[in-house]
Amino acid sequence: MTRAIANLQAAVGLLDALRRHGLAQVVLCPGSRSGPLALAAGGLARAGLLNLTTAMDERSAAFLALGSATATGHATAVITTSGTAVANLLPAAVEADRSCQPLLLITADRPRRLKECGANQTVNQEAFLEPVCRWLGSGPDCGLDAASEAELQQLADQAWHRAHAWPGPVHLNLAFEEPLHASASEQEAVWASFMSGALEGFELQQSPVAQSSSQSAASAEPAPPLPLDPDRPGVVVVGPWRGLADDRLAFGDALRCWQQRSGWPVLVDPLAAVPADLPGQVRGWDLLLPHQLPLPDGLTLDQLQVLRLGPLPASRRLEAWLKVCTGPQLLISEGEPRNLDPLRQAQQWSGGLAAWAQLQDWGDRDQPLSPGNRRLCASWQQRDQEVSAWLGQRLPASGAVTEPALMQALARNLPPELPVMLAASSPVRDWQAFALADPGRRRCISFRGASGIDGTLSLGFGLAAAQGRTLLITGDLALLHDSNGWLHRGVNGAPLPLVVVLIDNGGGGIFQQLPVPAAPAEAFDQLFAMPQQVDPLTLAAAHGVPGRQIACLDDLPLALEWALAQPGPVLLRVCTDRTEDAALRLALRREVQQLTMAPSSVQP
Repeated sequence: MTRAIANLQAAVGLLDALRRHGLAQVVLCPGSRSGPLALAAGGLARAGLLNLTTAMDERSAAFLALGSATATGHATAVITTSGTAVANLLPAAVEADRSCQPLLLITADRPRRLKECGANQTVNQEAFLEPVCRWLGSGPDCGLDAASEAELQQLADQAWHRAHAWPGPVHLNLAFEEPLHASASEQEAVWASFMSGALEGFELQQSPVAQSSSQSAASAEPAPPLPLDPDRPGVVVVGPWRGLADDRLAFGDALRCWQQRSGWPVLVDPLAAVPADLPGQVRGWDLLLPHQLPLPDGLTLDQLQVLRLGPLPASRRLEAWLKVCTGPQLLISEGEPRNLDPLRQAQQWSGGLAAWAQLQDWGDRDQPLSPGNRRLCASWQQRDQEVSAWLGQRLPASGAVTEPALMQALARNLPPELPVMLAASSPVRDWQAFALADPGRRRCISFRGASGIDGTLSLGFGLAAAQGRTLLITGDLALLHDSNGWLHRGVNGAPLPLVVVLIDNGGGGIFQQLPVPAAPAEAFDQLFAMPQQVDPLTLAAAHGVPGRQIACLDDLPLALEWALAQPGPVLLRVCTDRTEDAALRLALRREVQQLTMAPSSVQP
């Protein structure tokens, strides 16, 4: 057997072992050293065993894979060649680490004999990603072709388990010795053997799949004492979902059980994994805090209990309010063992809400709710309904586009279950504050583990590749930062159904909302906003992506109807004034705090 054949067989054996664990999506980047892995992925895709996407930019490819993994809850693999290609994986690896999503980064490398001797395209790439990865795995230093069947199986087992037990990125750095590329006839022989089930030495069996993140953490960590009393007043704060997709249903069921037993109001982040019909929801809390969510007479903030689920939402108002809530606080994460409490006020348990709920003795779950709890929840929900109605009247449904009004209009005009991705700057904050007309049935996703704008477009494409039609709301700098994402051509050749709503406010609009002084005043654009001269519709068209300009809110319904009917990606551009919108946001918040709202009609 030639080494070229052995390289291909080893690559096929490894990818097939990962496939048997659950690997379904592979993103392939170009390269020579990674040739055996490319041929293996292509052959498995032709056989209908893997879905394959190709991408020329490793940075964008890794973000596409992260989007796909986030949608499914199962790792997507990225395959790259050696050298700087590996360094381009770091931004997505950082986000996967902080957002706790499984990701397999498979990189080809030179054998050990070529390391540290000046050989071309040979760097210490095995160290590039290690600080943010759950595990670094490698085959034999002399080349993957030297790996035995058992070694390949163990490599696949470890990689899949480490990527999902505490979800995050795993790096497989694999040496390949030359000759790398099998001839056409040699490839045909390998695939004939594989399809007949007689691939020499590589009849790999599936090992048990890793437990979910919360199950794994729960089995390793004892239950905490219950510092919360469901018969006394409290509040639930549900932050962005940071767990596997498969765990969302159990999380929602456990949350429903707690709310029905306690009657506590639930402050819901739009990125949370909350059932649409969950009782007690308060969705307008970001506008209502701090003064429009009052406590009943006799109850003070140092008595209020707080159950915090996952990381904090992106709200300084909420953080400031929680700082003065000095009563018992319990923070439950979905398998995340790292500290998620920047306020340093909560007891944290990483076993997951579903496991925590199973370990508690809440007494009779059918007993009547505490009158104080019922009054608190009803009062806050009443305030929530009032501010939602007020916002619907305050923001126009027609005429010139402002960013708060656009969020309100999108919430009213989008199909109620269409998934939405929100770029991690102004869009995610504006949706949280102003999209109160949204029915809450859709899945909203924003990659706020590291809160960067890196890979925004590619993340959207990754979500669309896994879950179907998806809408991305992004700003102009975030879209331009990942313009190579327009190069993604789809899964197995099929176009990716992503609708991009671009809010073009001439630079980094988020900085307009922050206390960022610049002297002289005209230096603000140069130093912070950094407006660009690129026409985004022309740029998209150059990639074969159709687009439309939305001139006013009246244009939005027909534009969305057109966009959602297209088979592939489309771009809808909306131009806004970031200075005027920053002032409008402040005015809206000030007006809410000055509203006279009706006293609660709920009696003890």
